[in-house]
Amino acid sequence: MANSSYVLALDQGTTSSRAMAFDAGGRPLASAQRELEQIYPDDGWVEHDAEAIWRDTVACARQVVAELGIEGLDSIGITNQRETTVLWERGSGRPVHNAIVWQDRRTAARCTELERQGLGELVQQRTGLLLDPYFSATKLAWLLDSSSEIRSAAERSELAFGTVDCFLLWRLTGGRVHATDASNAARTMLFDIHRQEWDGELLQSLAIPPGILPQVLDSSAEFGTTETDILGRTVAVTGIAGDQQAATFGQAAFAPGSIKSTYGTGCFVMLNTGDQAVRSRNRLLSTVAWRLGGEVSYALEGSIFNAGTAVQWLRDELGLIATAAESETLAAGIEDTGGVYLVPAFTGLGAPYWQAQARGALVGLTRDSSRAEVVRAALEAVCYQTRDLLDAMAADGAQIGSLRVDGGMVANDWLLQFLADVLGRPVERPVVSETTALGAAYLAGLTSGFYPSLEVIAEHWQRQRVFVPAMAEEQRETLYAGWQTAVARTLV
Repeated sequence: MANSSYVLALDQGTTSSRAMAFDAGGRPLASAQRELEQIYPDDGWVEHDAEAIWRDTVACARQVVAELGIEGLDSIGITNQRETTVLWERGSGRPVHNAIVWQDRRTAARCTELERQGLGELVQQRTGLLLDPYFSATKLAWLLDSSSEIRSAAERSELAFGTVDCFLLWRLTGGRVHATDASNAARTMLFDIHRQEWDGELLQSLAIPPGILPQVLDSSAEFGTTETDILGRTVAVTGIAGDQQAATFGQAAFAPGSIKSTYGTGCFVMLNTGDQAVRSRNRLLSTVAWRLGGEVSYALEGSIFNAGTAVQWLRDELGLIATAAESETLAAGIEDTGGVYLVPAFTGLGAPYWQAQARGALVGLTRDSSRAEVVRAALEAVCYQTRDLLDAMAADGAQIGSLRVDGGMVANDWLLQFLADVLGRPVERPVVSETTALGAAYLAGLTSGFYPSLEVIAEHWQRQRVFVPAMAEEQRETLYAGWQTAVARTLV
């Protein structure tokens, strides 16, 4: 394989859109990124401009292709912020509303009402999820109910629904393909993960017409080809996965029992459970990791809504730091937080609490508290929340060894050492930490033959550094007990 050959990953995240190219050894060759504006129309509401997502994604793709040349481009993989809901016109491709982001809590009251009606048990049984505003179903129902024109058009199948991957695929193929993969379908709260099909009973309960839903394909599959004018020639789209599933794939966590944690906007821990969809007794999610050749691999997942957003908040809203990197210096410069805890429940609390109405809290402040204590508390919160998830997984019977980590925040050495200390287990950082984009590239390359097999992909994974716990057990437990007390003050 010539060195100039590459797979292009389109990684559309919550705070940015980017494109990354990878060679046959899984090494990054080039990348381009654009920040995405966050729209907050009301308390707990979060939206994105889907047209801006499209424009930025294409601009990033073109930048990378211009740098590397179109000749070597083998195929395209897409990975995306999951659960974010887009509804658009089939005729024009125009979204009928801003995309409603996964963090959005506008449907919390609707979810409470559906829970009272007894739908929660059916949701968990069929979809592996918990009835929560996090997922696409109630967001889509809200859109359909937002106007009689939208409802009527949907009933006539003139509209198309999809998560961001599905919307991008539609646009890339000039409206010829309305499809998603099993990992994204599994996050809508409308997909039966056992039968691998849209669930008629759930659709009926939420008054969602089936005619607006996409076809569900394997995560590595022939999804269609791009329009010539987008990159200069047609290119096959051959891989799609939700961002956390893609990151798990990029970490080569193919064996049941392997586990990874991604630190981006939120934090997501995913444990491979093989061909078994494990039903959690501790409010974790059972979900599709990926589907290859019609065979489903499942995962147990814990979702934290706010990780990197806490650091972003310190920078953009409070002005306590000028850059995210400054948080590491401040945290390392003090002995401890002096009892200060930040619970970043800006958009409610995810697993294992699932409190849509919870709001953030900064507790334990004294006259001596400075910006350093607050900044360090934000970083520590990421680690405590990870422990919440791993403890829940262990209570579900998981045997957890070392934790593989990835995402933008793992460049912070102080954070990963504190994480190892709070978890009491080793934390491994790979050479390529942008595993979300890498996983999308791997899935695309598997279909095209650019990556020959899972075994070859697994051989690409390399550890850059391991962080070993160095904190005394008593101190670890005291700190974590303080965290639990702080969280209890935010629960409603």
